[in-house]
Amino acid sequence: MRRSLPLALAAASMLAAGAAGCGDDEKKSEDSGSTAPSKPAPARPAPAKAGDVKVSMKDIQFEPKAVKAKVGQTITWTNDEPVEHNVVAKSGADFSSQAFGQGKTFNAKVEQPGKIDYVCTLHPGMDGTIEVTE
Repeated sequence: MRRSLPLALAAASMLAAGAAGCGDDEKKSEDSGSTAPSKPAPARPAPAKAGDVKVSMKDIQFEPKAVKAKVGQTITWTNDEPVEHNVVAKSGADFSSQAFGQGKTFNAKVEQPGKIDYVCTLHPGMDGTIEVTE
């Protein structure tokens, strides 16, 4: 009987520790749902302003041909074909790139609302538009 007493005490001790641990977990989950006032979550920026607007240059076209952006966003043109292209604003903005080859990019940040018309001056008929809103 003397041998079983230490084993029984050890088992009881382990059960008590396990039960205490479980009780803490339940208390934590109860605490997370408390009705105490909490700080509101910080406002997230509008999704439209998150990231660049992407335009691909392929098949001697801008793809997509027409895009929408918010003031402050950046438009990124990527040349996805083996011929050189450029990007030149014709109205509504003032940006102009040098000719650039496959895998290269050009960026322009849109600063005011309105319509921007742009072209690749190396390829007649290769044009696009950007509708910029607040």
